[in-house]
Amino acid sequence: MIRRRSRRALFVLAAALPAFPLAAIAQGAPPAPPVTVATPLAKRVTNWDEFTGRFEADEQVEVRARVSGFVDKIHFKDGDMVKAGDLLFTIDQRPYTLAVDAARAEVARTKAQVDLNQNEVERAEALTQNRTITARDIDQRRANLNGAIASHQAAEANLKTAELNLEWTQVRAPLAGRLSNRRVDAGNLIAGGQSGATLLTTIVALDPIKFVFDVSEADYLRYARLASLRGVAPEARVRLSDETSWNRTGKIDFVDNTLNARSGTIRGRAVFANSDRFLTPGAFGRLRLDAGEVDGLLVPDSVIVPAQANKIVLTVSADNKVVPKPVTLGQITDGLRVIVKGLTAGDRVIVTGLANPMVRPGVTVTPQQTEIKAAAAK
Repeated sequence: MIRRRSRRALFVLAAALPAFPLAAIAQGAPPAPPVTVATPLAKRVTNWDEFTGRFEADEQVEVRARVSGFVDKIHFKDGDMVKAGDLLFTIDQRPYTLAVDAARAEVARTKAQVDLNQNEVERAEALTQNRTITARDIDQRRANLNGAIASHQAAEANLKTAELNLEWTQVRAPLAGRLSNRRVDAGNLIAGGQSGATLLTTIVALDPIKFVFDVSEADYLRYARLASLRGVAPEARVRLSDETSWNRTGKIDFVDNTLNARSGTIRGRAVFANSDRFLTPGAFGRLRLDAGEVDGLLVPDSVIVPAQANKIVLTVSADNKVVPKPVTLGQITDGLRVIVKGLTAGDRVIVTGLANPMVRPGVTVTPQQTEIKAAAAK
């Protein structure tokens, strides 16, 4: 009797098992995760190319003395801003003052000799009327006068040289800019002249400042054709390595005349205003060049999903399934990322809901339509 009841209970349980999992699954299945989708913003955008380069001073000089001597005074502090003609160093002037005095004395002596010889010539010419002096004596006195005049001219030239040497004991700034540190202190003996002169300091002109960069041959040809169509050089913008905005604008003022045969690049240069002297020669920067306007598709930067070395955007297909699409990224424009390749204007891009772990390729989702808007211009 007990066995019959057990068999009957097992039969009823076995009959009920096939329907139980299906009902449980039907009641406990999670709904399709909701997401917000939008089509890319189609807009005419300016295409920018970026290059890496360095800032260089518009002008740079090494300050050296033209005369030798002991440094008497230093008239600046390291890092000062100076104007052209400002006094920087004074070399001991005493030897050069004595040289000027000696040269002036020599000028006076030769001038007296010229006056004496001039008087002798005039007396000789007066005596020739009475024929009391020979022509040979007159020629000799005239030759003495010419020699005295030449000596006087040489003495005057020596005086000018001595005065120049005295003037050069005051070393002045040849241009306006920022000074480096002094390389010598007061009391040091320095060498002057055209070769082997002691370096005293350096000056760099900071406003304007130049930015030097290299461009590939393909980019150079493209910009050359674009410039011929526009008639003007492309607009240039620059930012420092720690900056995110491109607020500094300038212009291209030089392109080299030859491409580098080894690297296949050509050197370009842009000039920028630097009234606050913040941009420093030698600093790295990023340069943007206006490459013309193109039709672009823009999406928020937050929808870009990294996939190892690639970037993808999750889209929703017609049957509401998540479809990943590899994309090629462009620059940021109006707060949105330009998609160079990988999307079409009709793609429904998932804008919000990416943080949900259920939203992954192949999963069915519940899309809600929205609109992508560009950031308001500041």
